[in-house]
Amino acid sequence: MGKVSYKRHLAKTITWRLVGTLDTIILSWLITGNPFTGLKIGIAEMVTKMVLYYLHERAWLSVDVTNSQKRHLIKTVTWRGIGTLDTILLSWVITGNPLTGLKIGFAEVITKMILYYLHERAWYRINYGLDIRKRAKKWKRTS
Repeated sequence: MGKVSYKRHLAKTITWRLVGTLDTIILSWLITGNPFTGLKIGIAEMVTKMVLYYLHERAWLSVDVTNSQKRHLIKTVTWRGIGTLDTILLSWVITGNPLTGLKIGFAEVITKMILYYLHERAWYRINYGLDIRKRAKKWKRTS
């Protein structure tokens, strides 16, 4: 895959967290009926998920799956498992109700998998932080 900069993973972490947090806030609000509960869960997740997502991105550097669609699908599933568990636990702690935590966690499984897959596909097209793609693109323009 070539050299991947830490800046790329930080940028992916931030963009995904913005999308993911908005999704969690909306789902939590709809399920609990309370916008402030949605905000509390979303803000708590912002911290935990940024750390977990960054670690997930770094771990995937050592995974040898070259087919981009297969790679993105597997990354989607592994991340969703980690993310859903985090959401369930945080929602349970914040609401005090394990059933509410499960409802919020399971509701976001589908929305987040779709959003994450689209996020991965978008970032696959972005050269930011990929030295090898930048050099290849530059070489094509000069030849």
